[in-house]
This record gives sequence, C-alpha cells and structure tokens, in this order.
Amino acid sequence: MELKISSIAEHPEMLDSLFDMPDTWPEFTTQDPVGNAHYGRIPEEFPEYVLFAQDERGEVVAHAFSVPFALGAEGRGELPARGWDQVLLWAFSDRRRGVTPDTVSAISIVIAPHAQGKGLSRIMLKAMRESARAKGFTEVVAPVRPNAKHREPHTPIEEYAHRVREDGLPYDPWLRVHARAGARIERIAPVSMTVAASLAEWRRWTGLPFDAEGDVEVPGALVPVRCEPARDHAVYVEPNVWMRHPL
Repeated sequence: MELKISSIAEHPEMLDSLFDMPDTWPEFTTQDPVGNAHYGRIPEEFPEYVLFAQDERGEVVAHAFSVPFALGAEGRGELPARGWDQVLLWAFSDRRRGVTPDTVSAISIVIAPHAQGKGLSRIMLKAMRESARAKGFTEVVAPVRPNAKHREPHTPIEEYAHRVREDGLPYDPWLRVHARAGARIERIAPVSMTVAASLAEWRRWTGLPFDAEGDVEVPGALVPVRCEPARDHAVYVEPNVWMRHPL
C-alpha cells in the first residue's frame, strides 16, 4: 500500500475525513469523560501533532494523535499512574498556562478496519517519532493499551506487560511494535482510563445483562468491569503500560 502521511496543520480540510474513518474501538472505551472532553480538541489546538495517512485513492486509512506536555514541570517528573487521562489533562493545562513542553505523549494510533494487518501501526508510530524529533523533542512517551490483553482479563497487568517471547521481545503484539521501535517499559499506569456508568448504559454498550454483583468480563476490556446492581452502577478502570521512546 502506497501511503501519503500529512498533518492536520498542513491539511485542515481533511479533519472531517479523519473523524469519519471507521475504527474498531469497543463502544465503552469511547465513554471515558476525560477523553470525551479533550480528545476531539487535539486537532484544533495541537494540529501539528495529528498525523493521518492516505492511500493511493486519497482515502484516510490511519491516524495518529499525540500531545506535547511538560513532564519536567514542578510536581511531575514521573510518568503518571493515571496514564492516558492525566497526560491529556497536563497537555491542555500546559497550553492554557503557556508552559513550555519538553515531552510528546502518544495518545492514539488508529487503523481503518480494512487496512489492518499491513504494518500501518508501525508506520504511524515511526511518523509520530519523526515528527516529534523534527520539533526538537528528545523523547516520546506512550501510555500503551496492550492489544491482546483483553484475552486475559484476569491476568495482572504487571505480569502480562513484562511477559516476553523466546527472542526477548514482549509477548503482546502492540507492546512488541513499540519495543522494536526502540521503546522500553517505564512503569504501569494502573488507572489510565475510567468509565463509570449506569447499568442501562453498560447493557446498551455491550449487550450483556449486568444484573449480578461482581466482576463482569466484557469483550475488548483489558480487565473485568465491576458491577454493583444495588447502586445501579458499573465501573471499568483500564490499566496501560507506559513506554519511553528515546529519539
């Protein structure tokens, strides 16, 4: 597949096509309130950090979002336990207050369903790294969502993240792509995304009954969802894996 990679800063007219691109995210993963409040603002406020790939016909087949933030700001220094949510909050807070960023964080890399399995994730990750380097940054960090962890929802994330194959590379395919690009695991983000909603909402998103107290295995979820019928409430707390990419 022949690709053309651009930024929204270069081609703002492509924003609608970017958001119209289909994806394979489970519906519940799009219900994180921090993400809902900030993700859609990234192309408007950080357009040079939004990359997209077009195929030979000009169709958008992949996009990659990242944000700049000040990891070295007072009170920070370490990659946060709240992972994806926290780095979004930091990035927009820094922009509002005029704080100079020193690090770029990956936010998402999404491939259109019909274009998956062709190495586009690796290509978009490389493009994100090169874009950050061209802007003068010396590292990219990523709160990585291990893409095969959903098959083992009860396996502790610490155990899963550090599992390796015989060749020493991570067992998880998405962690492995990052490792091959030069990244290393820094720490676990145990509370990277939180989705809390009524049982009716969870039933609508998943098609599951959500009628018994306890942990519910949900297709696509990295860990079980905690269901509490007495409170008409269920909560999903997703862990991610922080990886650092020196540039």
